Amino acid sequence: MGPAFVAAIAYVDPGNVAANLTAGAKYGYLLIWVLVLANAMAVLIQYLSAKLGLVTGRSLPEMLGRRLRTGNRRAFWLQAEAMAAATDLAEVIGGAIALHLLFGLPLFVGGLITGVVSMIILSIQSRRGQRTFEFVVMGLLAIITIGFLTGLLFTDVSAGDAVAGLVPRFEGSETVLLAASMLGATVMPHAIYLHSALARDRHGAAGHGPRLHRLLRVTRWDVSSALIVAGGVNIGMLLLAASALRGVPDTDSIEGAHAAIQASLGPGVAVVFAVGLLASGLASTSVGCAAGSEIMHGLLNMRIPVLTRRIVTLIPALIVLGIGVDPTYALVISQVVLSLCIPFALVPLVRMTSDPDLMGPERNATATTAAAWLCVGLIIALNIALLWLTVTGSG
Repeated sequence: MGPAFVAAIAYVDPGNVAANLTAGAKYGYLLIWVLVLANAMAVLIQYLSAKLGLVTGRSLPEMLGRRLRTGNRRAFWLQAEAMAAATDLAEVIGGAIALHLLFGLPLFVGGLITGVVSMIILSIQSRRGQRTFEFVVMGLLAIITIGFLTGLLFTDVSAGDAVAGLVPRFEGSETVLLAASMLGATVMPHAIYLHSALARDRHGAAGHGPRLHRLLRVTRWDVSSALIVAGGVNIGMLLLAASALRGVPDTDSIEGAHAAIQASLGPGVAVVFAVGLLASGLASTSVGCAAGSEIMHGLLNMRIPVLTRRIVTLIPALIVLGIGVDPTYALVISQVVLSLCIPFALVPLVRMTSDPDLMGPERNATATTAAAWLCVGLIIALNIALLWLTVTGSG
């Protein structure tokens, strides 16, 4: 076990913090159902990604690189790079905000420090191997969990309102935007690409037989355990915002939410929250950079040093921080971009894992395929609604 916990970092990155706090502070418990549904979908999706890597010995980007024609492959890579840029934007901004909250550093300086520290974390993978890297990331995940859930111990959550939030509904176009943002922050496309590579790198191609069956069984436990933790953190953040921040001015930003947490729950809880945000930014930007490297290698058959890639992909985030764009708004919009990119990863994953010629006896069962296509349909429908309401200004 371990690869799924690395992928799960993508599900508790700073984009989640911005989307979940904004949703809870503005609309209370209304959108809990989005997180529950997204996390259930994520369990299925991440398992299929890991299974593809175990059965074929290739990552999803590698499989796409082998199957797409040159023009289509390059176009697919461009949208995947846009997705990677949106991912990196969210993660670096989150780390910068955390350093600003903890030490008063300017956002640009905080973003630069976040990028440098992420290089150190990435160097652990290249020097010490994947297993050590997994342990480091799992340690950061523990810090994230404590940081974001501690506040729940000091506030009263309405159980009745939380249960009511499980009923799917919207209240205008902004809630659709937030739902798409929460979905993009939960079902992360770069985690779909990366998990197949993580499983392959840990175990290699398992072939067919008892060893593969054992690995798939362990992988199911790995995925379920990791995403229960990640899902609990996401839901906990929304519950915290809904119970402690609803109606408080300026709590639709991370900085405002932090100030409100400090005022209502005390400076200790606020510091722990900021430390969790910092761990989230550092861990997720490292994992996101590793995913981008695998995407480039699989689709273009090019592998540049991951630290070089880290430097290049840091530039757009630093530009956004330098020109003064509202960081929380940039985080939410980045998650919408990720939501729009999800089908490009998910559709080929479902098709490949359902292909008997590729997967053999480990192809998806009929019920699994139906559930996976239902996930695809829900995500695409939500994105269409998002675009329509945004363009028309309805709701």
